[in-house]
Amino acid sequence: MAGGSGVNRLSFKAAQAWVKNPARPTKKLSDGHGLFLKITPSGTAIWQMKYRHGAKESLISFGAFPEVSIVEARAKRDAARALLRDNRDPVVERRVSRAESATDSSNTFAECAESWLAKRKPGWSESHYTTVSETLGRHILKHIGPLPIAEVTHKLAADVVERLGDRVDTAHKVRQILAGVFRLAQAQGKFTGDNPADAAREVISRRKLRGRRPAFLTWPELGDVLRRAETVNLSAAVRMAHRLCAYTAARMGNVISAEWSELQLEHVDGPRWVIPRAKMKAQDRHFDHVVILGPVIAAELRVWHSRNGSPTTGYVFPAVAGSREFITHESIEKAYRVTLNLKDKHTPHGWRAALSTLARDQGFTRDAVELALDHVHDNETARAYDRGDRLAERVKLAAWWNEQLAAAERGAP
Repeated sequence: MAGGSGVNRLSFKAAQAWVKNPARPTKKLSDGHGLFLKITPSGTAIWQMKYRHGAKESLISFGAFPEVSIVEARAKRDAARALLRDNRDPVVERRVSRAESATDSSNTFAECAESWLAKRKPGWSESHYTTVSETLGRHILKHIGPLPIAEVTHKLAADVVERLGDRVDTAHKVRQILAGVFRLAQAQGKFTGDNPADAAREVISRRKLRGRRPAFLTWPELGDVLRRAETVNLSAAVRMAHRLCAYTAARMGNVISAEWSELQLEHVDGPRWVIPRAKMKAQDRHFDHVVILGPVIAAELRVWHSRNGSPTTGYVFPAVAGSREFITHESIEKAYRVTLNLKDKHTPHGWRAALSTLARDQGFTRDAVELALDHVHDNETARAYDRGDRLAERVKLAAWWNEQLAAAERGAP
């Protein structure tokens, strides 16, 4: 039955015949250097190796025959003997390897991304956190989320970014998120080597890069956007969110996450929208941001409030009726980019540029405009004294902006 004496004495034919023989004369069939075949009570032939480490004698199994061939079993035996020569126990090494593999498999990119988000959240506004979460889920996790982060290659990371094509701003945001997740994984010992997001810069088109976001800065152009938005197919929530964005020049993140509890439509000093500081981009202030609501948008919000059952809590623009989620950035951006065909011409953020430019041209002070937009002051002294809210001038500014936009929407000169 054996191919010879000493080591590597078995042949496939001899081993197969021994396994199939119910009257086999021996309980084990040795191949040498401690490796042998053994029949289990269930009738399966398995490879085992007997070895001694220190004062202890142990067994290690290498799998069933013939699924594990004689050649494979011998390779496993030789690897175990090499560990023994280094005074390492093969069984202990196998347990460590399996534990590491289990840890690696649980360290998926999605889990690392969740950890990264949790660490960043305290320093972000709620709207920024929501935007990043949406970008992560829509453009990254659905492609590489289930993969162990250690298996995400430079090519896979680049593919995630390259899928976005000429949507350059989004591609840069996605690459930045990837870079952050990988940096945290590196710090936690879950990923080694270069950060794959660094090389992904090269797949982003340079042709589309620009210093400023596109924006219309004339009344006829702005009025045309408002008129066209009333004729195209938009959901009611997206259309109303677009109008709140236009008529207040508020950041889109704040618009989509607006809550009824923040709106004071019947305030004694005039309608206003008080956005908690935690939701704002500028976090170095100790007071909430007050958006003065001009007469046009205030009237439209009252109608919107009534149509939605006059709620006192919940989101102003829920994803669907009764939803605990609000509409997404992408829903508004797509409306501008695709439905209104404004790609590279005007964005939701463009209303802020328009208000800043046109209001300054009209003679409103820089401080009033900057406070209305909640811009971060460019020096420490200004930041220290920006509690002067210039409310009277900002009320005039809001009324003027509403009046001019409404006239432009009607097509007035």
